[in-house]
Amino acid sequence: MKTFTLPGTDIVAPNIVLGLMRIADKTDDEVRELMRTARDTGIDFVDHADVYGHEQHGCERRFAEAMALTPSQRDAVTIQTKTGIVREGPYFDFSYDHIVKSVEGSLAALRTDRIDILLLHRPDALVEPAEVARAFDELESAGKVRAFGVSNHTPRQIDLLRKHVRQPIVANQLQLSITHAPLIAQGVAANMLAEQQSVTLDGGGIVDYCRMHDITVQAWSPFQAGFFTGVFLGSPEYPELNAVIDRLAKQYDVPPIAIATAWITRHPAQMQVVLGTTNPERVAGAARGSDIPLTRAEWYELFRAAGHLVP
Repeated sequence: MKTFTLPGTDIVAPNIVLGLMRIADKTDDEVRELMRTARDTGIDFVDHADVYGHEQHGCERRFAEAMALTPSQRDAVTIQTKTGIVREGPYFDFSYDHIVKSVEGSLAALRTDRIDILLLHRPDALVEPAEVARAFDELESAGKVRAFGVSNHTPRQIDLLRKHVRQPIVANQLQLSITHAPLIAQGVAANMLAEQQSVTLDGGGIVDYCRMHDITVQAWSPFQAGFFTGVFLGSPEYPELNAVIDRLAKQYDVPPIAIATAWITRHPAQMQVVLGTTNPERVAGAARGSDIPLTRAEWYELFRAAGHLVP
């Protein structure tokens, strides 16, 4: 498993993350098997959110109940969670009160004394950056949160936060897969009249912005064809892409899911892939893509086969 020191922190992180948004109905044994498989592959970084589960903090609580981590076991795992979505609306709330209350709830649900990384989940149109800064300062000084980041934010939204927030923004969790790749594809076809791929959808070069500012891109839904439209792996809607994936999987002696993972981890932005599956076999398979050295020709072949234009 490829690891790196997450910029802006002292956290040594794997480039594959175990997302736990779907464990609400899993038994203790199922959660433990999922974690055991992840740890065996080198994944010691888990991703939560306060809204995951059937009730507030549901998946965080299910994780803590099933794992019952000892202090030393807790120290060996990086726990990331998110705040900002109010499920009753839904709407978004980055107020001081909401952030602090959410973190207190996450700490209790996770049965831990600190969150390693806290992300602001989706942009709040009514954000008051000074309130975010106040919450971050209080949580950091109390030792309750070690590092901070965002999710689904544009460059200008991050700039607005950075004008007020003292701590570095260390991560931005964004949807990215071979087929759902406007973050990357737009730059390849920039300034091409009448080409939809050239349209900027992220506020202007979010991947390049994150690289310039040492913000780690965390790719969520890495196997989704679009925005929650089903996976592309094995899908009859993507025959050309799957033919290339299957050929490369055979060449590298890995399952196809590893090639889909490797397409993201091969990018020099040093991204993390956030797995959403609760199937241990798929977790183990995806983990094998951590450091597959796809060549430029192979990376671009996958890109073209997914339907993206290479002028």
